[in-house]
Amino acid sequence: MKALYPNWQVPNNVHALSTLRAGGHSCGVFAGLNLGDHVGDDPALVQQNRQQLVEQFHLPQTPIFLTQVHGTAVKQIHQSDTNLTADACYTNQANHVCLIMTADCLPVVFATDNGEEVAAAHAGWRGLAAGVLENTLAQFSADPAIIKVWLAPAISAQAFQVGEDVFTAFCQQDPNAQQAFKPDPQHSGKYFADIYQLARLRLQRCGILPQHISGGEYCTYSDPENFYSYRRDGQTGRMATLIWFSEK
Repeated sequence: MKALYPNWQVPNNVHALSTLRAGGHSCGVFAGLNLGDHVGDDPALVQQNRQQLVEQFHLPQTPIFLTQVHGTAVKQIHQSDTNLTADACYTNQANHVCLIMTADCLPVVFATDNGEEVAAAHAGWRGLAAGVLENTLAQFSADPAIIKVWLAPAISAQAFQVGEDVFTAFCQQDPNAQQAFKPDPQHSGKYFADIYQLARLRLQRCGILPQHISGGEYCTYSDPENFYSYRRDGQTGRMATLIWFSEK
């Protein structure tokens, strides 16, 4: 089982990663390490994949898998929590894993410079436009200037074609968002959207320093060997992006 790790400057007690699809027990369209139990895969195989995730990456606990609905709700993770519906999670408790699943949507993880607060957010375009990143940052007691952010693998601007509704949703809120859209020369009223850039703009409006935002270099759509992609394949698996901090 392989994973990607953020290239960021955070304390050694902060641990973050994003899984790839290689490895695991799932077959067919879900082949690999599918961690989603809501996509039609064999539940027994998904459970094996989740157990493999815990064991291979030495997680301090079995993570809570949120029921994600492309919304803006943020849940604080506690060990007794189960069956949470939210698109982001936060903790200031050591060894509590924040985890979200994606297959083209943007996974975003947050960590403070003191290694005492972390969070993870699922930012598809709807949640991003509606404020899921802002709601996640609102959970932190730390000043945004000392929060580091990693943009984990998502669909890239070259593959993310959207309509006027998406363009309007972002640009009505922030005219600067226009820089993240390029008109599709072959389809009137269509654009190619840079979800990474849209996220950067919103994070910076919240006080995150530009130099504290890393990642954004991958494309889930164009790399079927490493990533699941809903837009590419329709029925497919889910990858996980997770973060936690250990005792100092």
